[in-house]
Amino acid sequence: MNTTRYQNFNCVSLDNESINLLVTQSAGPRIISLSLRGEENILANLPDFTVERPDGKTFRFYGGHRLWHAPEHMPRTYGIDDSPVEIVSISNGLFVTQTIEPETGIQKSLHIELASNQLKVTITHTLTNQNAWAVECAPWAITQFKTGGVAILPLNRAESGLLPNRSLAIWSYTDLSNPCLHWGREHLWLHAQMTAPFKVGFPNPRGWMAYVLNGTLFVKRAEYKANAEYYDFGSSSECYCCASFLELETLAPITKLQPGAAVSHIETWELYKSRAPLQSEQDIHALVQSLNLE
Repeated sequence: MNTTRYQNFNCVSLDNESINLLVTQSAGPRIISLSLRGEENILANLPDFTVERPDGKTFRFYGGHRLWHAPEHMPRTYGIDDSPVEIVSISNGLFVTQTIEPETGIQKSLHIELASNQLKVTITHTLTNQNAWAVECAPWAITQFKTGGVAILPLNRAESGLLPNRSLAIWSYTDLSNPCLHWGREHLWLHAQMTAPFKVGFPNPRGWMAYVLNGTLFVKRAEYKANAEYYDFGSSSECYCCASFLELETLAPITKLQPGAAVSHIETWELYKSRAPLQSEQDIHALVQSLNLE
């Protein structure tokens, strides 16, 4: 394994001819950096971004990509993850394991695979129930990006006749009149220039979301199971934005984990160079067509 220092973390590097990513050994599990070779890290660096829990302990976000378990609850979801993780080299990737969370009995792991000659990363997020009792939860994969870019959220395009074909979960602090949010027929797009917190969620049968920042296009894909039950009014995809970062989030269906059982949630990431303007839905539609995103 190739090790390096980044943002005061001990990290393991994983790269091919096109993509470089860094996984921190010092805390997590976290992917702390992601970039096209020769380009800047598009993930947020948040060394000082914290939240205080009711018990007085501090949760540190750090930035990058993390695994949580839904539903969101303070302090259960905000398990302190400042301790070192185990990283093992595997074929074309890394296997990252956290110690068991003492407050929940859940153990988190990431199986990260970087395709040899493709602009593609596959991440298997796994929650294992190490308790002596069952736990209801769902894997929740969250990627934090630097602000200043544009997030693209695809809407359901299935024809439904006289019946509705889409829904939107809206958080109490979300202002839908925010001028950074744009409404289209097939997409929502969001300029990550917000000063107040904003979040929406939605069922996502098209299975992808995207973020464009400084010439790099990031595409995140995750399977949507139409007949499954999801938290947050059925949301399989969510987007959160504030002044410090933007998050693209995917959730797996709700599951009841029996003692010793595990559940996994797979995301695939793709990175491209893109200087295409994103000022209208026509621009977004052209980008979607060029990449065969459906």
